[in-house]
Amino acid sequence: MDLAEYAEHDAVGLAELVANGSLSPLEVLDVANRAVSASNSWVNAVVTDMTDEAERFIKNDLPEEGPLRGVPFLLKDLRAAYRGVATTSGSRFFRDRVPSYDSELVRRYKKAGLVIFGKTNTPEFGGNVSTEPILFGPTRNPWDREHIAGGSSGGSAAAVMAQMVPAAHASDGGGSIRIPASCCGAFGLKPSRGRNPAGPVAGEAWSGMSVEHAITRSVRDSAAILDASSGPDVGDPYWAPPRARPYIEEVTTHPGRLRIAFSKTAKSGVEVHKDCLRAIEESAVLLEDLGHSVEEAEPEYDGSALGDAMRTIIGANMKAAIDERAREVGRDPGEGDIERVIRMRANRGDEVTGTDYAASLQTMHLVGRVFGRFMSAYDVFMTPTTARPPLRIGELDTDTEDVDTFLQTLYSFIPFTAVFNGTGQPAMSVPLSQSGTGLPIGVQFAARYGDEATLFRLAGQLESARPWFDRVPNFVGGSR
Repeated sequence: MDLAEYAEHDAVGLAELVANGSLSPLEVLDVANRAVSASNSWVNAVVTDMTDEAERFIKNDLPEEGPLRGVPFLLKDLRAAYRGVATTSGSRFFRDRVPSYDSELVRRYKKAGLVIFGKTNTPEFGGNVSTEPILFGPTRNPWDREHIAGGSSGGSAAAVMAQMVPAAHASDGGGSIRIPASCCGAFGLKPSRGRNPAGPVAGEAWSGMSVEHAITRSVRDSAAILDASSGPDVGDPYWAPPRARPYIEEVTTHPGRLRIAFSKTAKSGVEVHKDCLRAIEESAVLLEDLGHSVEEAEPEYDGSALGDAMRTIIGANMKAAIDERAREVGRDPGEGDIERVIRMRANRGDEVTGTDYAASLQTMHLVGRVFGRFMSAYDVFMTPTTARPPLRIGELDTDTEDVDTFLQTLYSFIPFTAVFNGTGQPAMSVPLSQSGTGLPIGVQFAARYGDEATLFRLAGQLESARPWFDRVPNFVGGSR
């Protein structure tokens, strides 16, 4: 199989080739490694080579059956622990942290037959929406390497759209699946809070705001991977309502006439770029043409209060992670160990009181109540994924001394995604548009808590109406 033929298949398609004997898992791994070699110098998406681990897995532990048996897969270098391989979290302070266990999610990926052969780049602690850590350097957008791939799952999104793999693991604590999917032109679904396990050593991440799943080129890959990974684990503090049937069946199920609300304005009042507005307007027309009821409406809540609450929660969680690492290595981080903006965010977590933290959780949950009532009248809520097309590399530098400018740029770029991390609802970015200069622009859709099924049905319909699988960057081997 050559690279062009490899890029024609999604993960489900590759699994079918392995299942029918057309290719062996080792042969697929070889072509995946050739794809990484051909493109990684262009985008800097893969930062850890796990080929030896992948070959051992294929020879000794690959299950005889599995829905994704033999499919090459990449892990984001954050949260997803793989025994014996460093999980750096994009941080110099964590570069030598090697887990002695597999996370439950990784166990389920292996059980499904996914062959994990590398890790992808992430900003430090997932604390930026551009993937530009000092540890590994910036991941670049495969459509234009002067622009960002998004974050914090930017390495995974760039790897998928550079056609290294059809799907890659990702996580999302404020938009970190949806934002890079939008920037790179991929499909990215954030599942409901509690849909995927966070164990075995954690009950939740970022107080329930951060969840894990994948970035993919096809909708059915996202569904198939979620089918393989979702469901409660022993000791979970909570879990999402059980699915009615496999998600991959939902992709080909007609969604019926959906009641869809949409908003083009940000609660923060930041200006939305004309190309992002056009994406929403054109999507509204498309949805009406597909038979859905579409109207402009949005819930009323205090966006500023929610933002403050989420910053308190994230800062406290970052500080707790840094303190845990400091105990492991027997020293506090030095000046060169943590990037400046991340240190500032973690320091905020050290400054707040327990009362502040409890009040922040209450604020977050109250917004969930507001959205719950709002969504009783609608099946889906649509917004832009980002307020601007992909920014340029360097505009979101987390080691900058100009923190005020960083924060202003950050909040003007991503006012739409984080609310659904607070509410716990499933939300997805669908690659339905492009900027005037040809950069991808995603459209965000959210459903009721626990209702990934409706999103998969709608996404499958949109994928049929406006196919995007073959809309990929025009480069081979790292040259345009």
